[in-house]
Amino acid sequence: MELRRIGVLSLAKISAAIYALLGLVGGAIVSLVSLVVGTVAPAESGGALSALFGVAAVVVLPVFYGVVGFVGSLIMAALYNWLAGMVGGVHIDLRVVAPHVSAATTQHSGQVSG
Repeated sequence: MELRRIGVLSLAKISAAIYALLGLVGGAIVSLVSLVVGTVAPAESGGALSALFGVAAVVVLPVFYGVVGFVGSLIMAALYNWLAGMVGGVHIDLRVVAPHVSAATTQHSGQVSG
């Protein structure tokens, strides 16, 4: 099998969601470090500003990462589609796997209520 085209917008949307989630994790870490530094540092050295920066990071980083992930993936998918048309797509070896049947499904499938 060969991957000839990528849905540009679909890849950009899922990439934006993934990058926003990574930004949220990064923002939480920055926030935690800033809050700790803000509480330990003396007030005259800007401890309150450090704490405010940490809280803002939880909002700013996910939005920034999401936008960058969306735009970057949009460009990459468009470039892939353009180049795959000239040189061929990525070859993928797939196999068909039988769907997993749970124990609950098999217990109730053969019984007749009555």
